[in-house]
Amino acid sequence: MKSVKLFSAVSLGALGAAMAISGAAQAQEATVEDIIVTATKRDESLRDTPLAISAITGEQLQAAGASSLADYIVRLPGVVFNDYQPGISEVIIRGVAATTYHEQGQTTVGYYINEVPVVEPGFPIGIPDVDTFDLQRVEVLRGPQGTLFGSSTLGGLVNYIVETADTGGFDAAAQAQVGSTKNSDGDANYALKAMVNVPIVADTLAVRLTANQRVDAGYLDNPGTGEMGSNDFRVSGLRGSAVYTPTPDTKVTFLSAYQETELDDQTYLDLNNPYIRNTPRAETQETSFWLNTLRLDQTLSFANLTVIASHNDKDNTTVLSYPYPYVTGVTSGDGAAYSVGVAEATIDTLEARLSSPGDGPFNWLVGVSYLKAEKSSRDRIYQQGAAAFIDANPVLYGGVSGSVLAPNDAIYGYFADSENEDFGIFGEVSWELTPQLELILGGRYYDTQNSATITNAAGSLFPGGISNEATFGQSQSENGFTPKVTLTYRPHDNLMVYGTYSEGYRVGGPNPNAAILDGIPESYESDTTKNYELGVRSATADGRYTFDVTVFHIDWENIQARLFTDAPYYYSYVTNAGGAEINGLELSTQVALTDDLSFHSNITYQEASLTEFLPDTFAVGGGYAAGSTLPGSSEWSIANNLTYAPSGWWGAPSFDLAHRYLSEAPVAFGNPNQRGGFDIFDIRAAVELTPSVKLLAFVNNVTDAYGVLNAPFTSQAVPAGSIVRPRTFGIRFDWSY
Repeated sequence: MKSVKLFSAVSLGALGAAMAISGAAQAQEATVEDIIVTATKRDESLRDTPLAISAITGEQLQAAGASSLADYIVRLPGVVFNDYQPGISEVIIRGVAATTYHEQGQTTVGYYINEVPVVEPGFPIGIPDVDTFDLQRVEVLRGPQGTLFGSSTLGGLVNYIVETADTGGFDAAAQAQVGSTKNSDGDANYALKAMVNVPIVADTLAVRLTANQRVDAGYLDNPGTGEMGSNDFRVSGLRGSAVYTPTPDTKVTFLSAYQETELDDQTYLDLNNPYIRNTPRAETQETSFWLNTLRLDQTLSFANLTVIASHNDKDNTTVLSYPYPYVTGVTSGDGAAYSVGVAEATIDTLEARLSSPGDGPFNWLVGVSYLKAEKSSRDRIYQQGAAAFIDANPVLYGGVSGSVLAPNDAIYGYFADSENEDFGIFGEVSWELTPQLELILGGRYYDTQNSATITNAAGSLFPGGISNEATFGQSQSENGFTPKVTLTYRPHDNLMVYGTYSEGYRVGGPNPNAAILDGIPESYESDTTKNYELGVRSATADGRYTFDVTVFHIDWENIQARLFTDAPYYYSYVTNAGGAEINGLELSTQVALTDDLSFHSNITYQEASLTEFLPDTFAVGGGYAAGSTLPGSSEWSIANNLTYAPSGWWGAPSFDLAHRYLSEAPVAFGNPNQRGGFDIFDIRAAVELTPSVKLLAFVNNVTDAYGVLNAPFTSQAVPAGSIVRPRTFGIRFDWSY
């Protein structure tokens, strides 16, 4: 009842406020600066798109001093970032998450580069965090997007739009940055980036190359390895594109993007001991992806044709250290147990669509899509001397030799091979019932299949050991339909009101440890979200004030909940159980206080909780009661930005003060630890030294707030989690041709 009252109250309040603001604007033409987006798979004005969408241009990202997702994604309404392991950290939209760690199954948010999906079904072995240099924009769609984009969009999606070759002329740019982070043991942060665009045949053929290298110094000390500032992080990328326009109606674009990340030690720490993580060995991680796409845009006499094909290779190697005695009883140094996980995936996609030309009263879009993903994972836990210990203690292990229970000192291992296929037919039609009223109807028919073979190796990790490997196969198939309905009312150019019903879904998959632990199901099924939202987008005609507000209600059904077994294994598994509802309000407003001073604020309020009991075999009480808050779902998320750009001053200087607040929320079901409850302040100052050279100075986390982002493991004696980056300052030079 409380959530229904909230939803009704904020709906009426939002409508009333928008009508009041827009009243003075009816007689004038809007002059608000706009952005063209492709959220509806066609070019459309952001201000005219009836969708909860945020778009940040490359220029805005550069002005904000942003390099990675963590620098800007958390400042958008309805969005948080589970910043845990670089290379696979996850964006969460509208609180649709069952963990602040990583979803074991498909992510609840979709990730795209130039409209191409780049995250495979199942546990993602890499989630691209595309560097902001030479990005055209980033689009973030809030709410389920299953109709146009398919699975893995329960909460929304992130679409990176990278710049591609421009046939219009030569262009070049470069960037250099240096800085320092508190507790980094004197190591510097630095970045070097460059871009060149070269027309080969004027207005017909061009190529573009972009390269970047960024090093973020570590700020955690690891006495177990003797390393201070142990979690150094490096990201390197190379991107190339070619554009060929043989006729005004034909455009062919080839894009190749490679990125790799290297982490010297993990980013989680002992939350009771600031800036200290203590592990017997460094927990390293490397990820990479190499995406190649070929796109055709063809104008036909009756429609616009778009065909996009892609191939993506992804790799992940992760080393983890364990403080448990396991076989030999040793918990320190080289004799402590550790694991090595190696995963590879390939993703092939094809999409073809036709859309109506022009902006008439009736428009349509129809398309087909296909995705095939193949993935293999190899995970083993080793403990030095395990085989010899087993041979020396035959009674403990039933006389089974160490070569069987711990080959090469491997005391545990699982090997998984999986394949997913996803076929879809989607479409959308819009009809202007009157000049002010538009109805949009859409839907997707999908057919998905997945199969996996899981092998748990013989091993001595468990009491008494397991002398025979356990193998099982699993396969699933599912088809269905995801509808979408939007009704939009535009009484004048500066006001739009829309109501939407949409759905999202993600596919099921296997539980790798089901063969060796009781209480774990072999597989889990798909889950779905149903979204009801009402949005208002308004602005004054002079462009000095904009006001966007959205209220929403989401029903999450058959939740894929990631849970963990008891100590000392902490194996994760997924079970379908329970339901949840999420109610919230997202507000974005921007105002020009004077000609030189502007203020921008994004505010989110949401309530997210279970609507029925969620069983957990390994939890006290056997599960979690209805009313339990979804992990990481903070009630309040606020981001403010104040910009002063005095006109007439030499160098066109600008000064920014940015603030972000995140209220507390549980890090996992049944976990007493909380994340959030912190305020972060950043300051920036920029000046143009010459028409081609700009200098930016910044201090991030000015007050050096110690903000907890997650701590998902409940049974460890020492709660381990990750925190916001300590105070960081630096300078950056930008050069453009």
